[in-house]
Amino acid sequence: QVQLVESGGGLVQAGGSLRLSCAASGRTFSSYTMGWFRQAPGKEREFVAALSWRGGSTYYADSVKGRFTISRDNAENTVYLQMNNLKPEDTAVYYCAARSKRDYRDVDLRGYDYWGQGTQVTVSS
Repeated sequence: QVQLVESGGGLVQAGGSLRLSCAASGRTFSSYTMGWFRQAPGKEREFVAALSWRGGSTYYADSVKGRFTISRDNAENTVYLQMNNLKPEDTAVYYCAARSKRDYRDVDLRGYDYWGQGTQVTVSS
């Protein structure tokens, strides 16, 4: 079992930055592929970024590539999402997720086993 708790969301102006954190419980955190998803009002939840269990490989949605960076600290059981040059279209609830399967390029949210409660990110124009 893995429990995930996100933090770091908030209100920021376009062009600004935020760093989201996801604290995980469980001694096997380092064996999980980690991902971030987001859901805007009236839209389906979509993939944002994923990170391999060792942290050496990343995968991003085209819409955030070059602006967002996913990373993990296995010693601290935490995964991060650094978001730079934010745009109003980045406004959404952001969710952290964990999966036992090693395929970090699988963007289907059904492939993830555990989810956090989400944190709101609002980008004003």
